[in-house]
Amino acid sequence: MQKNSWKKEPLNANRLPVKTLKADRAFHKALIGNKGDYWETMGCGTSGQNNLLSDSEKGHMLTDASSQAFKAAVLIQRWYRRYVARLEMRRRCTWRIFQSIEYSGEQDHLKLNHFFDYLVDQFMSSNSKDRDFINRVFSENEIPKDPKLDKACNYEVIQVPEYYKGPHLSFPLSPDDATVLLDAFKKEQQLHARYVLKLFHETLKHLSQLPNISNVSTCYSEEITVCGDLHGQLNDLFLIFYKNGLPSPQKRYVFNGDFVDRGKQSIEILIILFAFLLIYPKEVHLNRGNHEDYMINLRYGFTKEVMRKYREHGTKILKLLRHVFSSLPLATLIDQKVLIVHGGVSDMTDLEQLAQVDRRKIFSLLTQRRKSEKFLRPKEVATAGISDVSQQPSFFKRVQQSVIDDLQSCRRLAGLVQNRGLETSTSTPLASVSEVDVKSYESVEVEQSEIKQVIDILWSDPHPHEGCRMNGERGGGCYFGPDVTENILQKHGLQLLIRSHECKPEGYEFCHNRKVITIFSASNYYAIGSNRGAYLKLGPDLIPHFVQYQGGKMAAQLTMTQRITRVEETAYQALRERMFAHRSDLIAAFKSIDKKRSGVITLSDWATAVESILHLGLPWRMLRPQLVPRLVSGKLDYNLWLKDIAMEQKSINQERIQSSLLETIYRNLANLETIFNIIDSDHSGLISFEEFHQTWKLFSTHMNIEISESSISDLARSIDFNKDGNIDFNEFLEAFRISTHAQTAD
Repeated sequence: MQKNSWKKEPLNANRLPVKTLKADRAFHKALIGNKGDYWETMGCGTSGQNNLLSDSEKGHMLTDASSQAFKAAVLIQRWYRRYVARLEMRRRCTWRIFQSIEYSGEQDHLKLNHFFDYLVDQFMSSNSKDRDFINRVFSENEIPKDPKLDKACNYEVIQVPEYYKGPHLSFPLSPDDATVLLDAFKKEQQLHARYVLKLFHETLKHLSQLPNISNVSTCYSEEITVCGDLHGQLNDLFLIFYKNGLPSPQKRYVFNGDFVDRGKQSIEILIILFAFLLIYPKEVHLNRGNHEDYMINLRYGFTKEVMRKYREHGTKILKLLRHVFSSLPLATLIDQKVLIVHGGVSDMTDLEQLAQVDRRKIFSLLTQRRKSEKFLRPKEVATAGISDVSQQPSFFKRVQQSVIDDLQSCRRLAGLVQNRGLETSTSTPLASVSEVDVKSYESVEVEQSEIKQVIDILWSDPHPHEGCRMNGERGGGCYFGPDVTENILQKHGLQLLIRSHECKPEGYEFCHNRKVITIFSASNYYAIGSNRGAYLKLGPDLIPHFVQYQGGKMAAQLTMTQRITRVEETAYQALRERMFAHRSDLIAAFKSIDKKRSGVITLSDWATAVESILHLGLPWRMLRPQLVPRLVSGKLDYNLWLKDIAMEQKSINQERIQSSLLETIYRNLANLETIFNIIDSDHSGLISFEEFHQTWKLFSTHMNIEISESSISDLARSIDFNKDGNIDFNEFLEAFRISTHAQTAD
C-alpha cells in the first residue's frame, strides 16, 4: 500500500498556493469587471488599461487582493470546521442511542436467563401442573452427551431430489466446492439440508480435535488477515474476499466470532467459513463469539432464520450447531505475541487456565448449570458471624438494589393488579421476581473460575479508566482498564490484544496506549451508512494494517450529511418507540415532578425523568431538539409531547386488549419472543393455548405483575386467526408490531 510522499512547502510571499491564486484572480476580476482579462489587468498582457497602472499600484493591488483572499479562506475554514463539528456531534449522539439500546437488550436477555436458571434449579410450586410444565420445557432443551451426534443428525437418510437446482458438495471438499458455494449464494440459491448437515458434522469432527487456543505463525505466510463480527451480513464477507482474496495456503484468515444473528444470511456465512476451514485447516482459524450460543440465537434471529430456510430439517441443524459452537476455539495466538479473543480480558484472565477449560461442555454460557464450588453468600456470611448488612459483599448489595429498581419500574402498569413490596402474591402460582432474582443469587451455585474465564473473554469491553469492574451495560463480562491490559500482556509476554465485540464508526479503533485493537467487519450495522467495516493484516513485523470498506451501493452514493441524517432518523425512531413503550411510567414520572399539575415541566426535569425511566445513559439535553420540537414559554407540555410521539396501532386485535397489557407487550416483546422460542421446542412457530397460558405465567412472574386468566384467554383468542387452537408466534409478532404514523400539527 503506497503512502503519500509529498510534503507541504512553507508558505511565503513569493509563492502562493494554487487555490489562493485562483481566489486572487477571481477577486481582481470582480473588482475590475469586464474591462479586461485578469492577466492583462495584472500586467501580463498588452491591454491598454494595463499601461495606466504604475508598478507600485500593481504591487499594492496584489497585496490587498492576497490579504482579502486569505481572510476569505480563514472564514471558509472556520465555517467548515464548525459544520464538521456539528455533524460529528450528531453522529456521536446517534451512535450513543444505538449502543445504549443494543446493550440494554443484551442486559434484559441475561436477566431473563438468570430467571430461567432459578426456575430450573429452585422452582417451588404447589401446582404440579406448572411444575411438570417447567421440567418438560427445559428438559427438552438438554443436549445429548454424545458429541458426535451421528444418529441424531442422520443426514445419510435425507435424499436430494432430482429437481434440486442448488449447489452440490462432494466430501472431502476441494477449493472448487468453495467456489461453487460462493457463486450459488451470490445467486441467492440455498444449499440442501443433507449437505448442510454433512458439512457441519465434518466441521464438528475437525473442531473437536483443536485446542482451546489456536497458534498461528507468520513465518509460513506473508500476512494474516483478522476479521471481526460479521453478524449474518454475507455481502461484507464477499467484499472482504474480493478485496483481500480467498483463503488459500498463501492467504491466512482468523475470523473472530459473532458470525451469526441480526443479519439475514447467517447460515450462508457459516457454510462458507466451515467449508474453507475443512479445505484449509491450517490457514483458516475461527474463534467463538458471544453470539455462538443457542440461547442468544433464540433472541437475535439466527434460530428463526434456520427454521425459515430449513423447515423440515431445521431442528436437526440447530441441535448439531450447539455442538459445533461449543467446539469452536476460544482464542488465537499469533507468533506467541498477539492475542486474539472476541470480547477482551479481565484481571482474572489466565491463558494457562483457559487452555484447560473443557469448552465442549459449554453449550450456552447463559444457562450453563453451576457446579458445586460456591462463593460465600449473604446467608453464609451471617452464619459466619457477620450479621451487619453493611459488611456483606457489595456484589449482593448491587443485586438487591438492582432488583428493587427493576420492580419499581414494573409496578406502575395501569389496569393490572400490582404486587406491593417484596412479598409474593398468593394468587400467582409462580414465585415473584423479587424472590427469583434475590434467591437466585443466594441459592443458585455461582459459576466456577473456568466458566468466568470464558465469560470474560467473550463478553468484556475495554474502558479508559483503570481497574476491572462489572460490565453493567451489557450485563455480562467486565470493563477492563489500561492497567489490566498491561498486566495481562506482561504476564504472558504479549505485545498486542486484538478483539471485536463492539461496533466502531470506522470499523476499527485503538485504545489502551494502542495495545488493544477493536476490529469490526459488519458495515452498516445499525443502519445504512452508520459505520464502515474493516479487517486488519499482520505481517512478520506484527504491525497492523487496516482496510476499510462500506457495503451496499446506496451507502456509497450518500454524502456525509445524507448518511448522518438517514442514520439519525433510524436512531430517533428507535428511541421514540422505546418512549412509547414506557409512556405510562413517563407520565407518572412527569406528574411526580409537576406538583401543581400545570401540565408543563422544565427541560432539565424532563431529561431527569426520562433517564430515570429508560436508564439508557444518554445526553438528553443534547437530544432535546430532535425529541422535543415544541416548547411552551420555554417549558415542555408533557401531555402534548407524549401525544406527538404516540404510535398509531393499526391492528384490530390490539383494540380488543386493554391498553396497559398492550404497553407491556410492546415493552417486553423481545423477552416474550425468547420465552416463546424456548417453549416451542420443535421450532415450528406454533404453541397450544395451554402453552400460551404457561408462557404468560412465566412472563408475569418475571415482570412481577399479575395478568388475569380472562385477559390471557382474550389475548389468545384474538390472535388465533384461523381458530385451530394453536398460536402462530409469527402472527403474534405481526399483531403487535409498532408502526409509525406521522403526526400533523393542529
